[in-house]
Amino acid sequence: MRSAVLTEPETFEFEERPRPEPGPTDVLVAVGRVGICGSDVHYYRHGRIGDFVVENPLVLGHESAGEVVAVGADVEDVAVGDRVALEPGVPCLDCDACRRGEYNLCPDVRFMATPPIDGAFTEYVAWPAEFAYPLPENVSTRAGALCEPLSVGLHAARRGNVDVGDTVLITGGGPIGMLAMEAARVAGASEIILSDVVPEKLERARARGADATVDPSQEDLVERVAELTSADGVDVVIEASGADTAIRSTTEVVRRGGSIALVGLAGEGEIPLDTHDIINDELDVHGSFRFRNTYPAAIDLLASGDVDVEGIIDFEMPLSELTAAFERTDDPSLVKGMVTVGD
Repeated sequence: MRSAVLTEPETFEFEERPRPEPGPTDVLVAVGRVGICGSDVHYYRHGRIGDFVVENPLVLGHESAGEVVAVGADVEDVAVGDRVALEPGVPCLDCDACRRGEYNLCPDVRFMATPPIDGAFTEYVAWPAEFAYPLPENVSTRAGALCEPLSVGLHAARRGNVDVGDTVLITGGGPIGMLAMEAARVAGASEIILSDVVPEKLERARARGADATVDPSQEDLVERVAELTSADGVDVVIEASGADTAIRSTTEVVRRGGSIALVGLAGEGEIPLDTHDIINDELDVHGSFRFRNTYPAAIDLLASGDVDVEGIIDFEMPLSELTAAFERTDDPSLVKGMVTVGD
């Protein structure tokens, strides 16, 4: 099978590798579509993210869906011919975090495209059937691949405790910000504000249902949010940009007693926050790491039409043009790129 392998920063090489054999509880999936995530781009550019270093050739890509072509002897709930979305993280299911149901916090999780685990920019992937979710007929394979970033948005909305009637500010108009906006809406938010410094992303957000948008490079975010909320502040902030200024602003734009969910990863791990604001205003500040127990909900939302993920896709390119596809992601006006691996 053909695999695109990151051999050094900014270098993909195509290799012929043996087609994997599914274990007793695995499925073998012919990969159809794979989304390009910001973490993929970071590995491509720099060969590392924090402590995760690409020391050996690595297959990137963790937002994937395809068709089951073989199943292990003990697999019962997934069949050959099913189209499936693959949840990319496989936890140990035995540690304290897993036993609490918080399997996204498993210290021994095997996560696609995170060294040393290969990802999905390859023709076939063998993966545990427990983490392969059949897609209904009315959910496309390309939409199924984006269950992963949608899951990040759903988890962020849950961590921020978005509730019916809430006003929500989302900082960052990339894929996670756009899909967190969808997640907040289906959770019951009545008004959603999205901020970004790229005009095209603000226009896209308005077209996708944002009630208001703010460009912090052109106007003061705190003042504008105060205007939009009658000086009360928003009920929930979902920070999806990783920008230092956006992170620092979270405690200034949220109402007293409100919630903050931090999703975006800053360039530096330490960002000053006003602890007096957090204490005096009794703010709930939550980290939001990946997701857990979200894929069934994500697929249901896609099947019902309540959430649109395909609308964030700006381009789709074949696996043979993977380098060109990654280079296109440098355009700040674009939200999401998609790679076609199979039919």
